[in-house]
Amino acid sequence: MQKKVVCVVGLGYIGLPTAALLASTGFEVIGVDLNAHAVETINQGRIHIVEPDLDAYVRSAVTAGRLKAYARPQAADIYMICVPTPFHAGEGIPQPNIDYVLTATASIAGLVKPGDLVILESTSPVGTTRKMSDVLSEAGVDMSQVHVAYCPERVLPGKIMTELVENDRVVGGLTPEATTAVSAFYKTFVRGAVLETDAATAEMCKLTENSYRDVNIAFANELSLLCAKSGINVWRLIELANRHPRVNILQPGTGVGGHCIAVDPWFIVASDPDNARIIRTAREVNNYKTEWVIDQIKIAVANASAATGRKPKVACLGLAFKPDIDDLRESPAVHVAGALVAQGYDVVAVEPNITSHDKFALVTLEEALRTADVVAILVKHRQFIQAANSGELKGGAVLDFCGVRE
Repeated sequence: MQKKVVCVVGLGYIGLPTAALLASTGFEVIGVDLNAHAVETINQGRIHIVEPDLDAYVRSAVTAGRLKAYARPQAADIYMICVPTPFHAGEGIPQPNIDYVLTATASIAGLVKPGDLVILESTSPVGTTRKMSDVLSEAGVDMSQVHVAYCPERVLPGKIMTELVENDRVVGGLTPEATTAVSAFYKTFVRGAVLETDAATAEMCKLTENSYRDVNIAFANELSLLCAKSGINVWRLIELANRHPRVNILQPGTGVGGHCIAVDPWFIVASDPDNARIIRTAREVNNYKTEWVIDQIKIAVANASAATGRKPKVACLGLAFKPDIDDLRESPAVHVAGALVAQGYDVVAVEPNITSHDKFALVTLEEALRTADVVAILVKHRQFIQAANSGELKGGAVLDFCGVRE
Protein backbone atom coordinates (compact mmCIF):
# COMPACT_ATOMS: atom_id res chain seq x y z
CA MET A 1 0.00 0.00 0.00
CA GLN A 2 1.24 3.49 -0.87
CA LYS A 3 1.88 5.45 2.30
CA LYS A 4 -0.98 7.85 2.93
CA VAL A 5 -2.03 10.38 5.57
CA VAL A 6 -3.62 8.88 8.68
CA CYS A 7 -5.80 10.83 11.12
CA VAL A 8 -6.03 9.20 14.56
CA VAL A 9 -8.91 10.59 16.64
CA GLY A 10 -8.23 10.03 20.35
CA LEU A 11 -4.67 10.11 21.70
CA GLY A 12 -5.04 7.99 24.82
CA TYR A 13 -3.63 4.60 25.76
CA ILE A 14 -4.40 3.13 22.32
CA GLY A 15 -4.57 6.11 19.97
CA LEU A 16 -1.20 7.65 20.82
CA PRO A 17 0.82 4.41 20.57
CA THR A 18 -0.94 3.61 17.29
CA ALA A 19 -0.23 7.09 15.91
CA ALA A 20 3.42 6.92 16.95
CA LEU A 21 3.86 3.44 15.49
CA LEU A 22 2.31 4.44 12.17
CA ALA A 23 4.58 7.50 12.01
CA SER A 24 7.59 5.28 12.64
CA THR A 25 6.67 3.16 9.61
CA GLY A 26 6.57 6.20 7.32
CA PHE A 27 2.95 7.38 7.43
CA GLU A 28 2.20 11.05 7.91
CA VAL A 29 0.04 11.03 11.02
CA ILE A 30 -2.38 13.62 12.33
CA GLY A 31 -3.30 13.08 15.96
CA VAL A 32 -6.50 14.56 17.37
CA ASP A 33 -7.54 15.01 20.97
CA LEU A 34 -9.83 17.37 22.88
CA ASN A 35 -7.34 17.47 25.75
CA ALA A 36 -5.29 20.63 25.12
CA HIS A 37 -2.57 19.47 27.52
CA ALA A 38 -2.18 16.20 25.62
CA VAL A 39 -1.96 18.02 22.28
CA GLU A 40 0.65 20.46 23.58
CA THR A 41 2.68 17.72 25.27
CA ILE A 42 2.76 15.53 22.17
CA ASN A 43 3.77 18.40 19.91
CA GLN A 44 6.73 18.92 22.21
CA GLY A 45 7.78 15.33 21.55
CA ARG A 46 6.72 14.15 24.99
CA ILE A 47 3.97 11.86 26.30
CA HIS A 48 1.15 12.34 28.80
CA ILE A 49 0.73 8.65 29.67
CA VAL A 50 3.12 5.97 30.90
CA GLU A 51 3.97 3.17 28.49
CA PRO A 52 7.40 1.57 27.95
CA ASP A 53 9.16 2.78 24.76
CA LEU A 54 6.31 5.09 23.78
CA ASP A 55 8.29 8.22 24.64
CA ALA A 56 11.04 7.30 22.18
CA TYR A 57 8.53 6.60 19.41
CA VAL A 58 6.73 9.91 19.94
CA ARG A 59 9.93 11.93 20.22
CA SER A 60 11.29 10.42 17.02
CA ALA A 61 8.02 10.86 15.10
CA VAL A 62 7.56 14.50 16.13
CA THR A 63 11.19 15.35 15.44
CA ALA A 64 10.92 13.81 11.96
CA GLY A 65 7.77 15.83 11.27
CA ARG A 66 5.62 12.74 10.73
CA LEU A 67 3.37 13.22 13.80
CA LYS A 68 1.54 16.39 14.74
CA ALA A 69 -1.35 16.75 17.19
CA TYR A 70 -4.40 18.97 16.77
CA ALA A 71 -7.60 19.76 18.65
CA ARG A 72 -9.72 19.05 15.55
CA PRO A 73 -9.51 16.48 12.75
CA GLN A 74 -7.57 17.36 9.63
CA ALA A 75 -7.93 16.00 6.09
CA ALA A 76 -6.47 12.53 5.61
CA ASP A 77 -6.87 9.32 3.63
CA ILE A 78 -7.39 7.00 6.60
CA TYR A 79 -9.34 7.87 9.74
CA MET A 80 -8.96 5.81 12.92
CA ILE A 81 -11.39 6.31 15.82
CA CYS A 82 -9.76 5.45 19.17
CA VAL A 83 -12.02 7.18 21.72
CA PRO A 84 -13.49 5.92 25.02
CA THR A 85 -16.70 3.88 25.22
CA PRO A 86 -17.91 4.24 28.83
CA PHE A 87 -21.30 3.45 30.40
CA HIS A 88 -24.41 5.57 30.66
CA ALA A 89 -25.11 6.47 34.28
CA GLY A 90 -28.03 4.64 35.84
CA GLU A 91 -29.22 1.66 37.83
CA GLY A 92 -29.37 -1.97 36.73
CA ILE A 93 -27.29 -3.49 33.94
CA PRO A 94 -24.69 -0.95 32.75
CA GLN A 95 -25.60 0.35 29.29
CA PRO A 96 -22.80 1.09 26.82
CA ASN A 97 -22.27 4.71 25.83
CA ILE A 98 -21.03 5.16 22.25
CA ASP A 99 -21.59 8.92 22.18
CA TYR A 100 -17.86 9.62 21.90
CA VAL A 101 -17.60 7.29 18.91
CA LEU A 102 -20.51 8.91 17.11
CA THR A 103 -19.29 12.43 17.93
CA ALA A 104 -15.82 11.59 16.63
CA THR A 105 -17.38 10.17 13.48
CA ALA A 106 -19.44 13.31 12.94
CA SER A 107 -16.28 15.40 13.38
CA ILE A 108 -14.64 13.80 10.32
CA ALA A 109 -17.74 13.74 8.11
CA GLY A 110 -16.84 16.97 6.33
CA LEU A 111 -13.39 15.63 5.49
CA VAL A 112 -14.13 12.10 4.25
CA LYS A 113 -13.78 11.68 0.48
CA PRO A 114 -14.23 8.80 -1.97
CA GLY A 115 -11.70 6.01 -1.43
CA ASP A 116 -11.00 6.85 2.21
CA LEU A 117 -10.85 4.27 5.00
CA VAL A 118 -12.73 4.85 8.26
CA ILE A 119 -11.69 2.44 11.02
CA LEU A 120 -13.12 2.00 14.51
CA GLU A 121 -10.71 0.57 17.09
CA SER A 122 -12.67 1.48 20.24
CA THR A 123 -14.22 -1.48 22.04
CA SER A 124 -17.89 -1.22 21.12
CA PRO A 125 -21.24 -3.06 21.21
CA VAL A 126 -22.23 -5.04 18.15
CA GLY A 127 -23.69 -2.68 15.56
CA THR A 128 -21.57 0.37 16.40
CA THR A 129 -19.61 0.26 13.14
CA ARG A 130 -22.89 0.30 11.22
CA LYS A 131 -24.03 3.31 13.25
CA MET A 132 -20.82 5.12 12.32
CA SER A 133 -21.62 4.57 8.66
CA ASP A 134 -25.13 5.91 9.24
CA VAL A 135 -23.70 9.08 10.82
CA LEU A 136 -21.48 9.68 7.81
CA SER A 137 -24.31 8.96 5.39
CA GLU A 138 -26.66 11.35 7.17
CA ALA A 139 -23.95 14.01 6.92
CA GLY A 140 -23.97 13.65 3.15
CA VAL A 141 -21.02 11.31 2.60
CA ASP A 142 -21.42 8.92 -0.35
CA MET A 143 -20.83 5.66 1.51
CA SER A 144 -20.68 3.60 -1.67
CA GLN A 145 -17.09 4.80 -2.09
CA VAL A 146 -15.92 4.85 1.53
CA HIS A 147 -14.57 1.75 3.30
CA VAL A 148 -15.73 1.41 6.93
CA ALA A 149 -14.44 -1.38 9.17
CA TYR A 150 -13.89 -2.44 12.76
CA CYS A 151 -10.47 -3.59 14.00
CA PRO A 152 -10.29 -3.86 17.81
CA GLU A 153 -7.02 -3.41 19.65
CA ARG A 154 -5.66 -6.48 21.42
CA VAL A 155 -2.79 -5.08 23.44
CA LEU A 156 -1.61 -5.44 27.01
CA PRO A 157 -0.69 -2.21 28.83
CA GLY A 158 3.03 -2.27 29.47
CA LYS A 159 3.67 -4.10 26.19
CA ILE A 160 1.62 -1.99 23.78
CA MET A 161 4.39 -0.98 21.38
CA THR A 162 5.39 -4.61 20.88
CA GLU A 163 1.91 -6.10 20.74
CA LEU A 164 0.60 -3.53 18.24
CA VAL A 165 3.01 -5.13 15.79
CA GLU A 166 3.22 -8.76 16.90
CA ASN A 167 -0.39 -9.63 17.80
CA ASP A 168 -2.89 -11.03 15.30
CA ARG A 169 -5.62 -8.56 14.32
CA VAL A 170 -9.26 -9.11 13.37
CA VAL A 171 -10.66 -6.83 10.65
CA GLY A 172 -14.38 -6.73 9.92
CA GLY A 173 -15.71 -4.45 7.21
CA LEU A 174 -19.26 -3.40 6.48
CA THR A 175 -18.60 -4.73 2.97
CA PRO A 176 -16.17 -7.32 1.62
CA GLU A 177 -14.37 -4.52 -0.19
CA ALA A 178 -13.94 -2.60 3.07
CA THR A 179 -12.55 -5.68 4.78
CA THR A 180 -9.99 -6.16 2.02
CA ALA A 181 -8.93 -2.49 1.90
CA VAL A 182 -8.58 -2.11 5.67
CA SER A 183 -6.76 -5.46 5.99
CA ALA A 184 -4.24 -4.25 3.42
CA PHE A 185 -3.61 -1.17 5.58
CA TYR A 186 -2.96 -3.20 8.74
CA LYS A 187 -0.65 -5.55 6.89
CA THR A 188 1.71 -2.63 6.29
CA PHE A 189 2.67 -2.52 9.99
CA VAL A 190 1.34 -5.70 11.66
CA ARG A 191 3.58 -8.78 11.65
CA GLY A 192 0.90 -10.98 13.19
CA ALA A 193 -1.87 -12.47 11.09
CA VAL A 194 -4.60 -10.10 9.87
CA LEU A 195 -7.79 -12.14 10.04
CA GLU A 196 -10.76 -11.08 7.92
CA THR A 197 -14.45 -11.24 8.82
CA ASP A 198 -17.51 -8.97 8.89
CA ALA A 199 -17.99 -6.00 11.21
CA ALA A 200 -20.51 -7.59 13.58
CA THR A 201 -18.34 -10.68 14.08
CA ALA A 202 -15.27 -8.54 14.73
CA GLU A 203 -17.19 -6.47 17.29
CA MET A 204 -18.43 -9.61 19.05
CA CYS A 205 -14.96 -11.15 18.90
CA LYS A 206 -13.44 -8.35 20.97
CA LEU A 207 -16.20 -8.61 23.58
CA THR A 208 -15.88 -12.40 23.63
CA GLU A 209 -12.13 -12.33 24.26
CA ASN A 210 -12.43 -10.15 27.34
CA SER A 211 -15.56 -11.87 28.63
CA TYR A 212 -13.70 -15.18 28.49
CA ARG A 213 -10.89 -13.73 30.57
CA ASP A 214 -13.37 -12.19 33.02
CA VAL A 215 -15.09 -15.55 33.54
CA ASN A 216 -11.77 -17.25 34.26
CA ILE A 217 -10.68 -14.54 36.69
CA ALA A 218 -14.03 -14.84 38.43
CA PHE A 219 -13.33 -18.53 39.06
CA ALA A 220 -10.02 -17.62 40.72
CA ASN A 221 -11.60 -14.83 42.76
CA GLU A 222 -14.40 -17.10 43.90
CA LEU A 223 -11.82 -19.68 44.96
CA SER A 224 -10.07 -17.00 47.03
CA LEU A 225 -13.29 -16.31 48.93
CA LEU A 226 -13.87 -20.00 49.62
CA CYS A 227 -10.27 -20.52 50.71
CA ALA A 228 -10.29 -17.50 53.02
CA LYS A 229 -13.30 -18.91 54.84
CA SER A 230 -11.64 -22.32 55.20
CA GLY A 231 -8.18 -21.05 56.15
CA ILE A 232 -6.60 -22.37 52.96
CA ASN A 233 -3.77 -20.57 51.16
CA VAL A 234 -5.37 -19.96 47.77
CA TRP A 235 -2.03 -19.23 46.08
CA ARG A 236 -0.63 -22.60 47.12
CA LEU A 237 -3.90 -24.30 46.19
CA ILE A 238 -3.82 -22.88 42.67
CA GLU A 239 -0.16 -23.80 42.30
CA LEU A 240 -0.98 -27.40 43.18
CA ALA A 241 -4.12 -27.59 41.03
CA ASN A 242 -2.26 -26.17 38.04
CA ARG A 243 0.12 -29.14 38.12
CA HIS A 244 -2.75 -31.07 36.51
CA PRO A 245 -1.97 -31.20 32.77
CA ARG A 246 -5.36 -29.78 31.77
CA VAL A 247 -5.87 -27.17 34.51
CA ASN A 248 -4.69 -23.57 34.26
CA ILE A 249 -6.36 -21.45 36.95
CA LEU A 250 -5.57 -17.73 36.87
CA GLN A 251 -4.53 -15.67 39.89
CA PRO A 252 -7.09 -13.94 42.14
CA GLY A 253 -6.77 -10.27 42.98
CA THR A 254 -8.56 -7.22 44.34
CA GLY A 255 -11.10 -7.46 41.54
CA VAL A 256 -10.94 -6.70 37.83
CA GLY A 257 -10.15 -3.33 36.31
CA GLY A 258 -9.16 -1.56 33.15
CA HIS A 259 -11.29 -0.40 30.26
CA CYS A 260 -11.53 -3.88 28.72
CA ILE A 261 -12.17 -6.81 31.03
CA ALA A 262 -14.16 -4.78 33.57
CA VAL A 263 -16.30 -3.19 30.86
CA ASP A 264 -16.66 -5.35 27.74
CA PRO A 265 -18.71 -8.19 29.29
CA TRP A 266 -21.45 -5.71 30.20
CA PHE A 267 -21.79 -4.83 26.51
CA ILE A 268 -22.80 -8.45 25.86
CA VAL A 269 -25.04 -8.64 28.92
CA ALA A 270 -26.81 -5.40 28.03
CA SER A 271 -27.61 -6.72 24.55
CA ASP A 272 -29.12 -10.03 25.75
CA PRO A 273 -29.46 -10.26 29.55
CA ASP A 274 -31.62 -13.40 29.43
CA ASN A 275 -28.95 -15.51 27.76
CA ALA A 276 -25.69 -13.95 29.03
CA ARG A 277 -26.00 -15.65 32.41
CA ILE A 278 -22.46 -16.93 32.99
CA ILE A 279 -20.95 -13.69 31.72
CA ARG A 280 -23.17 -11.63 34.03
CA THR A 281 -22.40 -13.84 37.02
CA ALA A 282 -18.67 -13.51 36.41
CA ARG A 283 -18.98 -9.72 36.40
CA GLU A 284 -20.92 -9.85 39.67
CA VAL A 285 -18.36 -12.19 41.29
CA ASN A 286 -15.46 -9.94 40.32
CA ASN A 287 -17.26 -6.81 41.51
CA TYR A 288 -18.15 -8.52 44.79
CA LYS A 289 -14.50 -9.50 45.34
CA THR A 290 -13.63 -5.79 45.54
CA GLU A 291 -16.37 -5.20 48.13
CA TRP A 292 -15.10 -8.21 50.10
CA VAL A 293 -11.60 -6.68 50.13
CA ILE A 294 -13.04 -3.48 51.61
CA ASP A 295 -14.76 -5.49 54.35
CA GLN A 296 -11.54 -7.34 55.22
CA ILE A 297 -9.66 -4.06 55.57
CA LYS A 298 -12.39 -2.64 57.81
CA ILE A 299 -12.17 -5.72 60.04
CA ALA A 300 -8.40 -5.29 60.32
CA VAL A 301 -8.85 -1.60 61.16
CA ALA A 302 -11.37 -2.44 63.87
CA ASN A 303 -8.93 -4.92 65.39
CA ALA A 304 -6.09 -2.39 65.27
CA SER A 305 -8.31 0.24 66.89
CA ALA A 306 -9.22 -2.11 69.70
CA ALA A 307 -5.55 -2.94 70.26
CA THR A 308 -4.21 0.64 70.21
CA GLY A 309 -7.16 2.69 71.41
CA ARG A 310 -6.77 5.21 68.58
CA LYS A 311 -7.84 5.71 64.97
CA PRO A 312 -5.61 3.51 62.81
CA LYS A 313 -4.04 4.62 59.54
CA VAL A 314 -4.53 2.46 56.45
CA ALA A 315 -1.97 2.27 53.64
CA CYS A 316 -3.30 1.09 50.29
CA LEU A 317 -0.44 -0.28 48.21
CA GLY A 318 -1.27 0.26 44.56
CA LEU A 319 -3.93 2.21 42.67
CA ALA A 320 -3.44 1.09 39.06
CA PHE A 321 -5.73 -1.55 37.61
CA LYS A 322 -2.80 -3.92 36.96
CA PRO A 323 0.88 -4.18 37.92
CA ASP A 324 3.55 -1.73 36.79
CA ILE A 325 1.43 0.75 34.80
CA ASP A 326 -0.10 4.16 35.56
CA ASP A 327 -3.58 3.36 34.18
CA LEU A 328 -6.26 3.82 36.85
CA ARG A 329 -9.31 3.25 34.63
CA GLU A 330 -11.95 1.08 36.35
CA SER A 331 -9.33 0.14 38.94
CA PRO A 332 -10.63 -1.95 41.85
CA ALA A 333 -7.79 -0.58 43.98
CA VAL A 334 -9.04 2.97 43.42
CA HIS A 335 -12.52 1.82 44.38
CA VAL A 336 -11.19 0.27 47.59
CA ALA A 337 -9.22 3.35 48.62
CA GLY A 338 -12.07 5.67 47.65
CA ALA A 339 -14.64 3.72 49.61
CA LEU A 340 -12.47 3.80 52.74
CA VAL A 341 -11.91 7.56 52.41
CA ALA A 342 -15.64 8.15 51.87
CA GLN A 343 -16.40 6.21 55.05
CA GLY A 344 -14.03 8.34 57.13
CA TYR A 345 -10.99 6.10 57.37
CA ASP A 346 -7.50 7.61 57.55
CA VAL A 347 -6.01 6.46 54.25
CA VAL A 348 -2.72 7.00 52.44
CA ALA A 349 -1.82 5.43 49.10
CA VAL A 350 1.37 4.19 47.50
CA GLU A 351 1.39 4.20 43.69
CA PRO A 352 4.91 4.19 42.21
CA ASN A 353 3.67 4.92 38.68
CA ILE A 354 1.99 8.29 39.26
CA THR A 355 3.16 11.49 40.94
CA SER A 356 -0.13 12.87 42.29
CA HIS A 357 -3.81 12.13 42.74
CA ASP A 358 -6.67 14.52 43.40
CA LYS A 359 -8.39 12.25 45.94
CA PHE A 360 -5.66 10.39 47.80
CA ALA A 361 -2.56 11.39 49.75
CA LEU A 362 0.35 9.67 48.01
CA VAL A 363 3.32 8.61 50.13
CA THR A 364 6.41 6.52 49.58
CA LEU A 365 6.37 2.84 50.42
CA GLU A 366 8.86 3.49 53.22
CA GLU A 367 6.60 6.09 54.83
CA ALA A 368 3.54 3.89 54.47
CA LEU A 369 5.22 0.95 56.19
CA ARG A 370 6.55 3.23 58.92
CA THR A 371 3.29 5.03 59.75
CA ALA A 372 0.40 2.72 58.84
CA ASP A 373 -1.35 0.40 61.27
CA VAL A 374 -2.94 -1.66 58.47
CA VAL A 375 -1.26 -2.25 55.11
CA ALA A 376 -3.42 -3.52 52.24
CA ILE A 377 -1.57 -4.78 49.16
CA LEU A 378 -3.98 -4.16 46.30
CA VAL A 379 -1.75 -4.32 43.21
CA LYS A 380 1.18 -6.62 42.47
CA HIS A 381 3.68 -3.91 41.54
CA ARG A 382 7.31 -5.03 41.25
CA GLN A 383 8.31 -2.60 44.04
CA PHE A 384 6.00 -4.41 46.43
CA ILE A 385 7.31 -7.82 45.39
CA GLN A 386 10.85 -6.59 46.07
CA ALA A 387 9.78 -5.32 49.49
CA ALA A 388 8.18 -8.67 50.28
CA ASN A 389 11.29 -10.56 49.19
CA SER A 390 13.43 -8.37 51.44
CA GLY A 391 11.19 -9.06 54.42
CA GLU A 392 9.63 -5.60 54.69
CA LEU A 393 6.04 -6.82 54.25
CA LYS A 394 5.51 -9.02 57.26
CA GLY A 395 3.02 -9.25 60.08
CA GLY A 396 -0.67 -9.74 60.63
CA ALA A 397 -1.46 -6.13 59.86
CA VAL A 398 -0.35 -6.64 56.24
CA LEU A 399 -3.25 -7.86 54.10
CA ASP A 400 -2.13 -9.37 50.80
CA PHE A 401 -4.94 -9.47 48.21
CA CYS A 402 -2.85 -10.20 45.13
CA GLY A 403 -0.21 -12.76 46.09
CA VAL A 404 2.77 -10.47 46.61
CA ARG A 405 3.99 -12.40 49.63
CA GLU A 406 3.40 -15.87 48.19
